Amino acid sequence: MFVDEARIYVKAGNGGRGCVAFRREKFVPRGGPSGGDGGSGGSVTLVSTANENTLLRFRFNREFRAESGRHGQGSNCHGKSGADTVLDVPIGTLVYDDQTGELLFDFSAPGQRFAAASGGRGGRGNQHFAKPWHQAPREFEDGESGQERHLRLELRLLADVGLLGLPNAGKSTLISRISAARPKIADYPFTTLEPHLGVVSVDGPRPGAGRSFVVADLPGLIEGAHEGAGLGTRFLRHIERTRLLAQLVDVSGATSGDPVHDFEVVRHELIASSASLGDKPFLVVATKLDAITDRAPLDSLRAYCVSRTYPFYAISSASGEGVQALVRAMADALDRLPRQERAEASQDFADRSVGPIHSEGQAG
Repeated sequence: MFVDEARIYVKAGNGGRGCVAFRREKFVPRGGPSGGDGGSGGSVTLVSTANENTLLRFRFNREFRAESGRHGQGSNCHGKSGADTVLDVPIGTLVYDDQTGELLFDFSAPGQRFAAASGGRGGRGNQHFAKPWHQAPREFEDGESGQERHLRLELRLLADVGLLGLPNAGKSTLISRISAARPKIADYPFTTLEPHLGVVSVDGPRPGAGRSFVVADLPGLIEGAHEGAGLGTRFLRHIERTRLLAQLVDVSGATSGDPVHDFEVVRHELIASSASLGDKPFLVVATKLDAITDRAPLDSLRAYCVSRTYPFYAISSASGEGVQALVRAMADALDRLPRQERAEASQDFADRSVGPIHSEGQAG
């Protein structure tokens, strides 16, 4: 089960109370105040790690507390500080204040830390209140309360290329061809119910031998998706961080006889969902060449793209025709695009969930 959104409550530890004490030792009749300070409360800290790819742990355990500091003691003994609570989150997690909607932190790289709730400071003991005119103080300070917050965690997949298209456009077949990802493939709509990631090796059989990039396969969009039809746009935020989109269009005639209309439907839903997605660079990919019985749909889509200077490619994931050229074109396009270290966060999408992550793919 892969979860991409969770709401949690975090509470930092309270500071310990300062102590009121006086030295009581033999031959020290007027030892003076010796109350120690209270310990500081522990903090709740979020840390990004590559070892996590889901927010599942936060679905069932939603309350996290840090340890409170111990109270001060006599003989100027300082109370022990509370232990911090450290929570691992996947890279790509956005942290929002659930009450105000404010974006607090964006985890875009491994090892980043964010103090979600800071521990309270320990109170001072009566030793701090001694004055020449007040040599036996009984004043002390209570520890400060630890910070508490209601947070909303939202995971956005980190991929270079996002695959879009109507249901049964061939997205899952393509990602299984060019990477080690193995999404469910069938001949009925909405086979893909959750996004998948695959690592594509461009210039060699082994990842790291040459160029490589990450591809995200999203469930199909249908007309009216931005209004909630079908699976809606619940998954589109997972490609907000992508640098390139590849829109797949079935030209075999199995789903529609008008590929141009199919292309425009998906583009309309994309732009209606988020203007930023509509502005991303994209490729148009005609799929299922092996199943073509009439070349008219392919020719009409090609002419449409040429007239608008859209980059156009035609492939067959089943036979491999044109796949290697498409993979190289994706890699070349990514080389020309700037690598975004941190994507601008938005709140255009709310209810979503994500699928398993796969890696170590090979170009077919």
